[in-house]
Amino acid sequence: MTESTSTVGYSDGDIDTNDSIQPTLESMAASRYSRRQALFRGAGATTMAFMGTSLLAACGDDDGNSDLGAVTVSAGANAATSAGRVVTLTGSASGTLSDSVAPRWTQTSGTQVELSGTSGTVTFIAPAVAAATDLVFTYTATSAFGETSTATTTVRVSPAVLGFTAVPHSLADVAVVPQGYSVTVMTRLGDPLTAATPAYANDGTDTDFANRIGDHHDALHFFGLSATGTPDVNSSTRGLMVQNHENITEQYLHVNGPTTVGGARPMAEALKEIECHGVSVVEYVDAGNRKWTYKQDSTFNRRITPNTPMSFHGPAAGSSYLVTAYSNDGKAGRGTINNCANGVTGWNTNLTCEENYAGYFRRDASDNALRTPRELASLQRNGITSTTGNNRWSTASTTDDRFTRWNATISSATAPATADFRYEPNQFGWVVEIDPFNPKSTPRKRTALGRFGHEGAFVRIATGQKLGVYMGDDSRGEYLYKFVSTATWAEADANASDRLAMGDKYLDAGILYVAKFNANGTGTWMPLVYSPTFPVRPASGTYPAYTFESQADICVNTRFAADALGATPMDRPEWTVGNPVTGEIYLTLTNSNNSFRPVNGTDAANPRSYNDPRGASNTAQTGNPNGHIVRLREDGDTTSALTFKWDIYLFGADSTDADPVNVNISGLTTANDFSSPDGAYFSRSTNPAGQINPVMWIETDDGALTDRTNCMLLAAIPGRVGDGGAVTITNTNGGTGTQATIVGAKATAANLRRFLVGPVQCEITGIDMTPDGRTLFVGIQHPGESGATATPSSHWPYTQDGSTPAANVRPRSALIAITKNDGGIIAL
Repeated sequence: MTESTSTVGYSDGDIDTNDSIQPTLESMAASRYSRRQALFRGAGATTMAFMGTSLLAACGDDDGNSDLGAVTVSAGANAATSAGRVVTLTGSASGTLSDSVAPRWTQTSGTQVELSGTSGTVTFIAPAVAAATDLVFTYTATSAFGETSTATTTVRVSPAVLGFTAVPHSLADVAVVPQGYSVTVMTRLGDPLTAATPAYANDGTDTDFANRIGDHHDALHFFGLSATGTPDVNSSTRGLMVQNHENITEQYLHVNGPTTVGGARPMAEALKEIECHGVSVVEYVDAGNRKWTYKQDSTFNRRITPNTPMSFHGPAAGSSYLVTAYSNDGKAGRGTINNCANGVTGWNTNLTCEENYAGYFRRDASDNALRTPRELASLQRNGITSTTGNNRWSTASTTDDRFTRWNATISSATAPATADFRYEPNQFGWVVEIDPFNPKSTPRKRTALGRFGHEGAFVRIATGQKLGVYMGDDSRGEYLYKFVSTATWAEADANASDRLAMGDKYLDAGILYVAKFNANGTGTWMPLVYSPTFPVRPASGTYPAYTFESQADICVNTRFAADALGATPMDRPEWTVGNPVTGEIYLTLTNSNNSFRPVNGTDAANPRSYNDPRGASNTAQTGNPNGHIVRLREDGDTTSALTFKWDIYLFGADSTDADPVNVNISGLTTANDFSSPDGAYFSRSTNPAGQINPVMWIETDDGALTDRTNCMLLAAIPGRVGDGGAVTITNTNGGTGTQATIVGAKATAANLRRFLVGPVQCEITGIDMTPDGRTLFVGIQHPGESGATATPSSHWPYTQDGSTPAANVRPRSALIAITKNDGGIIAL
């Protein structure tokens, strides 16, 4: 919290009053003196620089015998701060002042900042600096007789540091943030997006979710909006919030929870659940001083649901793999589902990623006999094996294809693919591009980026290079991918009016790669490019050998293609994100269980296998239950590199009882320990938190540490690949084994702190900030997910203001806006 003192004339959260700072030559040179000031040159100049200068403006003879019109000016003492802090300059002037020329502050040297305020008191945000840098400011007053009097002050700015007290563990039903920060609850499940849509009752009676905010808020991005309704990447007061709605907490959507009638789901219930999925586009507005609201009747507002028309682009578009009763030519589809993480392009579009789509589909027992061995292998490898499908939507109707499409069973041995939805599952598992500025545009599925359990799609753009799109496949034992565009980035395309055409240019043609992590800290990108000599995926377990037929085949069956090349199986590859300064890529690996990562199943990139007993029951949690974060640096720092260096940036751990040598390898404490890293984000490069040494944000989707604390958000200032060294871990988990690996520097209170803890049974997911870095947006997903319809286990967000809601009040997923009370940069 900012404190002010008129005698010091400067303030920030720390009020650094170290008087050892000496005036710089440039600050003294910036001082200007009247005829009377010249008498005080020499030692007196130093005193003036610290304490302010009392100036007498002459009026009458030159020897100053008259004091008529005297003006006294003070600029306050020199001070120190760090990047991102709010600085207040307080000047004072007394005497016979001019009526027409007000006293004013100007900056006379150092990195230029924007001064806000008038007359005696102004503020600014300390800029990003690589080393201590002096900023000099001059306060000028004019007498009634036209004489000017000045004084200067120097503010020394040091590099950015984390500037908040770590939030402790919490099991409370509230989003807890550091002291000096505030939370505003924004768009919640069911909030209306048109003027005609009624307010949300939150009792199970609500309908029309095609015009309401969906459930399970996930990845988000704030697209700045100009006054004329066009993209403005620098706008921090108006924008379009694009957010994924990954899933549903079905017991809270219906009056008495979900029901069936004669074994079938009621159509109204199924439609509500379907429409709660997808993506929302909502206009957000700052009413002033970061008082955020959303515009219910904005013409930009839009819901994209599993029923929204889509078009396919890239190598698989128009192939037989995508033919359905709805899309006879394999070029069209409907909707997007289980949207998890995201990506943002350089031409102002949003990429939403379809993750766990497979479970929504039903396949009857009769289907296997009608499938080819290739089809059966593909269905199994991609997880389309359920005989009911999530939520049993296909039972809601036998004729309405909004519901029958979720049944992927072949209708008969003689029916063509155009007669049913046997290939409907192939229409999901893609990266989908959305133009948020054009509500009438048709989203495009980009098949060149592969089909799998897409967690996210981080787009790295570097001048003069091809685009790199980094993607994780969120299942245990899956892979890290990279797509490199054929086209080289052209700066002019950032402002293209036909934004989806830019997606055609950069996302439909290129090479898809999969990563192999070597034991020595190097790695290789292996191309997934069809040729007659592309390796056969060998037979294994229940899978027969699989021979690829085309690039479309590789795009649809990307997991098989990665298997064939021998990619490195990872511990649930989640979000990908890039450091905006170094270009290094970070991959969160949420966790693995013992069946996948036993002691004899580790490797250098996934090196731990241990037991983390949970709670008083001492329930075993074995494998790698707390997860870790891998980072890599492309050789040559180019997106098209075929090799890279890597290390493990952080290991999740319960610091209270974890083995400090072999489990808590990063040296976590109760102020920064975490489990199951999921979301990841770097502060925007348009503000000090994203410059020089950018702040990284880590969100958790935890099930291992939740006996101690709810899920959380941490802020970090990470180092670089190679800042640690080689270690050998001794794993003890039903046996003993050793594993060599490469780790990053240990965590400290200076470079990793817990910033937020969420409410009961939630996941923290989805994060972005305004370009100025003064508002942070965060998603709170499925609070109270384990509660019952009549007895919810959480009441958030109704508890956020300290209220005690009635026992039957249902929780709602929601997005929150976090601001610093003094208006400074978040985290600094």
